[in-house]
Amino acid sequence: MVTVLYFLALFGLVVSGFATPVIYDGRAPYNYTGDDLNNSVDPYLSVVKGSTENATYYTTLLGNSLNPTPLWNNYLMPWLPTEQPMTISIDNTSIFVPGGGSPQNGFRRTELIAQKDNNHTALNGMADVGTTVFHVSIRADDMLCLNMSHEYQIVWIEPNDGSHVFEIQLGSPFTIPTGPVPVADAHYLKVRNHALDLLFETPFTSDDWHKLCLTGVEDNSSTPADAAGQGDYHFGVLKLPLADPSEPASEQSNVVYYGIQEGDKEALTYSGVFIESIEGGVSAGWGKTVSPIA
Repeated sequence: MVTVLYFLALFGLVVSGFATPVIYDGRAPYNYTGDDLNNSVDPYLSVVKGSTENATYYTTLLGNSLNPTPLWNNYLMPWLPTEQPMTISIDNTSIFVPGGGSPQNGFRRTELIAQKDNNHTALNGMADVGTTVFHVSIRADDMLCLNMSHEYQIVWIEPNDGSHVFEIQLGSPFTIPTGPVPVADAHYLKVRNHALDLLFETPFTSDDWHKLCLTGVEDNSSTPADAAGQGDYHFGVLKLPLADPSEPASEQSNVVYYGIQEGDKEALTYSGVFIESIEGGVSAGWGKTVSPIA
């Protein structure tokens, strides 16, 4: 079962640190550099991007130019936050070529994958088995807006079969043929389980940090039995195409390789990415915990 807790971080001075054991800390420290990002130094594997550019072309470490989500930062010295946010962008060069595979011309995608000890599978046995809590804070980039006529997958766990144990979406779901878009809830953050059932949605407003945490993902009865312990934790921007009516039906349904993309530069900003054990409750910021939803 996937359960969701949601916090809208508008303002406030909060304490740093976590209430329960942290399995993975994906908050970019201030000594994390562009060279680190280009070389996939922990805590990120940065290979899911366009093949013609370095990771720093697509992902920008923001330093002091934007305050991170306030939930995890030091209220005693709010001018010295404990992490730097990062903006993850796509454009028409964001065509990922997996090792030994073909260019994914249907997608435009840039993602960071959680890793530990320079190994993106090192977390699987700890983070994807049992009850853990996946935290992420997301902010719109009003200068590089998403095209809400498209579907965007922005946070998910991906097992070896390429499915998603859960995912957070924005935009309009991919359909064949493309219906009236954008849909009514295109500007909503949507949480879906492995079967793509809608579990939760909330408006994605500008100038706000939207903090979500998901618990109990491996108890979802729709998750494949062999998915436990396999999934990589992705966050970023994966833009699906629109179905191209000029293409044959078999190609229209193959969203990885076919479809319509405009090629515009678009982005989201991330902060407060971490995974914790549920032993002591769910960290809710301000040094407090809340009980997990049964």
